[in-house]
Amino acid sequence: MDTNTINLTALDYSILGIYIIVVIGIGFVLKHQMKSASDFLLSGRSIPVWVTGLAFLSANLGAQEVIGMAASGAKYGIMTSQFYWVGAIPAMIFLAVFMMPFYYGSRARSVPEYLALRFDEKTRGLNAAAFAVMTVASSGASLHALAALLHLLLGWNYNVSLIATSIIVLAYVLKGGLSSAIYTEVLQFFLIVLGFTPLVIIGLNDLGGWSGMMSKLPETYAHSWKYVGTTNNPMGVEWFALVFGLGFVLSFGYWCTDFLVIQRAMAAKNMGDARRTPIIAAFPKMLFPFIVIVPGMIALALMEKAGSGFSIPLGVTGQTDYNLVIPSLIAHYLPTGLLGLAMTALMASFMSGMAGNVTAFNTVWTYDIYQSYIASGKSDSHYMWMAKFATVGGIIISIGFAYVAKNVDNIMDFLQLVFGFVNAPVFATFLLGMFWKRATGHGAFFGLLCGTLAAVIFHGISSPMPITAGEAVPWIKGAWLGAHFTFTSSMAQNFWLAIVAWSVCLVMTISISLATKRTRTDEELKGLVFSLTPKIKETDEPVWMRPAVLGIIVLAFAMVLNIIFW
Repeated sequence: MDTNTINLTALDYSILGIYIIVVIGIGFVLKHQMKSASDFLLSGRSIPVWVTGLAFLSANLGAQEVIGMAASGAKYGIMTSQFYWVGAIPAMIFLAVFMMPFYYGSRARSVPEYLALRFDEKTRGLNAAAFAVMTVASSGASLHALAALLHLLLGWNYNVSLIATSIIVLAYVLKGGLSSAIYTEVLQFFLIVLGFTPLVIIGLNDLGGWSGMMSKLPETYAHSWKYVGTTNNPMGVEWFALVFGLGFVLSFGYWCTDFLVIQRAMAAKNMGDARRTPIIAAFPKMLFPFIVIVPGMIALALMEKAGSGFSIPLGVTGQTDYNLVIPSLIAHYLPTGLLGLAMTALMASFMSGMAGNVTAFNTVWTYDIYQSYIASGKSDSHYMWMAKFATVGGIIISIGFAYVAKNVDNIMDFLQLVFGFVNAPVFATFLLGMFWKRATGHGAFFGLLCGTLAAVIFHGISSPMPITAGEAVPWIKGAWLGAHFTFTSSMAQNFWLAIVAWSVCLVMTISISLATKRTRTDEELKGLVFSLTPKIKETDEPVWMRPAVLGIIVLAFAMVLNIIFW
């Protein structure tokens, strides 16, 4: 089969059509439960823990994971697994054990609202605005990846694909709100497992198993830690940037402060379920590298196999577009039926990723921007109307960001850059806010502002490669103030950008807090600061169900995987 085209049969289209009907149907079924703005935006905190756990995982299992991780697998090899075993699992456990009690117990409706309770309104406003931009940028990346896929593999018009898929997402989110997005994310989880597991099995079998694949790849592609003593590895990062930049700043910044994923845990029925939600998600999260990263390595090895005729297509910049690894493998390997299932899994990941970002955007816009600064004191029906208006607006803005994402050859590089601007500095703010009662509103606001500006400046003076006068996308790659720092890869640049943003925010927040007066008393900070909050008693739960115990078990498994692929 031609690696650049797919000819879907009636069976394949039927599978795809059934999925679209089901997800839209979920929205209509849940429509009658949307009686208030809280129901539409927060699911009324009524979702079972197994659902919130899978939704928590699936909220991060959109285009950036399925496409981006496969792309990174082709660029960086098994080192990409660090985004899971170092860059996700520890942070998910920390969120469950230490941070969820503050989010859920404070009854805050969003992460920015927690900042308002802990600090002040200006800190909330700054974070809400930054987060709103990040969500639509991430949503746009998912939308672009899907439209590009449909154009490449099915020959559909790129612009028509953008509009058509946006309408489908709009249809079920507008009807069922957050609940609709959560239940479709659970469906998406099972579709991705069923759709991509056969692809990995067939690909490895064709290459002669794991050893056959690795024999066609550089030695550095087989190890996650062995070559991080220097930058002489596929990702071009040394251990400090990997551990501190990814494993601490970006990882904890995303999993512990990003409202997109935390919103799923906050929809749980009670505090115990909210804390167990990230841990339930962590178990399958550890194994996902074998479904989403290995295909990228298979694609690279397949190009070296004599007579395969396989190649990764070029993108709009004329360079290899690693985002097309998964679509190309699907076209190369899968027969009718499995082809339709895999295409459906791809569409599910893209649309679910977009829906997750849009539902986070409409909540933050409605509660943290519109209600707080534009129209307070309105009726619940008014905010319900605004939430739906924000849903439409978020999708329209996402379409604009989709055109920006066209200039990136690895969607994961683009998203880590966005996270560096937004999540890295805000994690320093949260860390100090939750564990240092002396942190003040002025310190948090100006520290966050300085951290974000530091990220902008660092991006302007750095680049992942020498940028020539004819470079097509210098603003996205960086160095728009001059290439004073050059890194061996975009990911290395992203890690150091995150370190700079977090460090500046931390130092400035501490300095300004010490120079300004507290505006919150100890009494007001109960339930918001660790040292002032009564510890949760878990005597009524079995030992094996307690978050700390489950967290230790998960960390032990992650350690074993790191040792195996050292």
